[in-house]
Amino acid sequence: MFAASNIHYEVADRTSGVACGGIGVIHKLARQTGLIEALDENIHLLKVHLPYHESDHILNMAYNILCGGKCLEDIELLRNDEVYLNALDAERIPDPTTAGDFCRRFTVEDIHKLMDAINEIRIKVWRQQPDSFFDEAIIDVDGIMAPTTGECKKGMDISYKGQWGYHPLVVSLSQTNEVLFLVNRSGNRPSHEDAARWIDKAVDLCRRAGFRKITVRGDTDFSQTTELDRWDAGGMEFIFGIDAMANLVELADSLQDEAWKALKRRAKYEVKTFPRRRPTNVKEEIVVRRRFKNIRLDSELVAEFDYQPCACSKAYRMVVVCKNLTVSRGEDMLFDEVRYFFYITNNRRLRASDIVFSANDRCNQENLNAQLKGGVFALRMPVDTLESNWAYMVIASLAWTLKSWVALLLPETGRWKAKYKSEKRKVLRMEFRTFLNAFIRVPCQIVRQSRKIIYRLLSWNPWQEVLFRIMDALSKPLRC
Repeated sequence: MFAASNIHYEVADRTSGVACGGIGVIHKLARQTGLIEALDENIHLLKVHLPYHESDHILNMAYNILCGGKCLEDIELLRNDEVYLNALDAERIPDPTTAGDFCRRFTVEDIHKLMDAINEIRIKVWRQQPDSFFDEAIIDVDGIMAPTTGECKKGMDISYKGQWGYHPLVVSLSQTNEVLFLVNRSGNRPSHEDAARWIDKAVDLCRRAGFRKITVRGDTDFSQTTELDRWDAGGMEFIFGIDAMANLVELADSLQDEAWKALKRRAKYEVKTFPRRRPTNVKEEIVVRRRFKNIRLDSELVAEFDYQPCACSKAYRMVVVCKNLTVSRGEDMLFDEVRYFFYITNNRRLRASDIVFSANDRCNQENLNAQLKGGVFALRMPVDTLESNWAYMVIASLAWTLKSWVALLLPETGRWKAKYKSEKRKVLRMEFRTFLNAFIRVPCQIVRQSRKIIYRLLSWNPWQEVLFRIMDALSKPLRC
């Protein structure tokens, strides 16, 4: 089918085309939300603004990632692209070396101001959402390893897994997958270190935004028993995993049989026609044939009891899941095994099974971590100190934030409300690469006139209707 043979390349005379035509939407979003002004008002790193301001440096690195760049060196392609500069009405943009030097100017206090400035605009974007959006804010917290092969990066250290690098803390909003706070730490630091402080900041942010209920979730590294009384008294709900300590296992073993109920997992998806025949499990066949040790899940039970941690002054609800496992080798069964998983919470309304499902839903944050690593490449650590890499990490994550804001600012009212709501959710849940292909990598002809810049689309894709709707929404002032 690919029959082309006589192919020639020529340079057009007057047509100005750019591959990443969707960058105009992103820049209009940054200007309409007040992000550019907020960055310039809160970040003061340059003594003389000639020719660049702080927002120019920050948006330059974020736009580089949104245009498909993976590292600072990719900025060089953009700064030599005359049509790209014309599309943003820029005479020049900082080169990769200047961008790296800018990251080195950041102190810890400056990075805090940068995250606060972005979050102030985030609140403005949230206020454009319907009232139901503010029913509950679910804050997820997790640590993520950012390995590096560098040998001279200050602040790096070796983790318990033997990896050299840094160990950032990620605090995100579950409903929108937005990164609220991103904190860089040395590679040998535990996941929970200083987590309570950033959880408090995230809770304060959500309260100022107007959320009526706030729930914090984390795995066993974030049980934070020294903070539970304070959080409970402050009206915050929490669901944390907790290690299967000997005393907890003893309490679970002592429960009466009537306390245990079968845990029925929700279906992964709804079958709209008829179920298909499951294909042959090749992995299972190899495990049996080669007589590897195999662990199968037979059943799950759930129960609950009250438990008071040593660091707390009151008892909290402890939900326990009992997994009944069968251990075999080849076709020979060796023995049965029981494993317990514990979750501590102050939520007394939900059923025990719903507490388990909510705690399991926190695993979706792993997808966000994967996007930070392999989507926006925020964890590449291109500079030479902990603070400068932290600054780059926050700036790179701004590209992901802008993607989320594009989805959140899509209107979902009118005759096609159900359709618009579905499209909004799809854009919000898109992987970063899919978003770039749908909204940013849109070939456009750039036509500059006296008072406007026209992006003339040169190709079609199924998301163009949504692209025009977000442009229409950005042409109107935001609700304060």
